[in-house]
Amino acid sequence: MPNEPLIRQQTSVRLSRTIRHGDMLYLSGITAADGGSDIQGQTRKVLEKLDEFLRLNGTDKTRLVSAQIWLRDIDRDFKGMNEVWDQWTPKDAAPTRAAGECRLADPAVLVEIIATAAL
Repeated sequence: MPNEPLIRQQTSVRLSRTIRHGDMLYLSGITAADGGSDIQGQTRKVLEKLDEFLRLNGTDKTRLVSAQIWLRDIDRDFKGMNEVWDQWTPKDAAPTRAAGECRLADPAVLVEIIATAAL
């Protein structure tokens, strides 16, 4: 596996949206300021984008290995984010997960998800 190439997708000077290495897919932070002004709308939009990145790489959410979820205000938004997350996550296929609070770069962004999936 060390000699397998890194396949970078949607690459800019600053980041690659996804990187494939061997049988793994690494996704950079996904946000959705266009998903509305509430946590449920933004979480739903982020998960739709995540589904699309997974699909484009031949995998799906049942192969999600881990997720890091960053919330602008964890006290306010944790419950609402979890409501959407719990509906989206397949039964018996939940990834490892951590959620934390941070000052996100765009004040309109309430949630950012970083994920890793098996192909």
